[in-house]
Amino acid sequence: MQGAGKALHELLVSAQRRGCLTAGVYDSAKLRNVDPDNVAFCVLAADEEDEGDVALQIHFTLIQAFCCENAIDIVRVNDVGKLAAIVGPSEDSGEPRDLHCILITNPNEDGWKDPALEKLNSFCEESRNVNDWVPTITLPE
Repeated sequence: MQGAGKALHELLVSAQRRGCLTAGVYDSAKLRNVDPDNVAFCVLAADEEDEGDVALQIHFTLIQAFCCENAIDIVRVNDVGKLAAIVGPSEDSGEPRDLHCILITNPNEDGWKDPALEKLNSFCEESRNVNDWVPTITLPE
């Protein structure tokens, strides 16, 4: 599990640097409608206080259904603050952004293989083998 947290951290940093990270429930929904074949990985994040947000939970259910239907690996993170520390504010406005859903897309570069993404794909496959379809990952400090 600790290795998965480190791999997720590395993937988020790498994807952001390459411009392959889409953050926010609504921006992610737009991307899923426009270019669903380009989505490579999904992160859902919620703190304890978000668990009672019915609208957010409905969005999570729809996102999970999309990911399962399109064979996209998906994980949960229970600490939006740690996620914000990794991803940071919006580059456009400098404002904090919605990090409840993050999609990692395939870059246009041919042959780009991210070792962190491959580790996370393996982690998700192992989790599915024990019937954990949306495993929770703890990000490192």
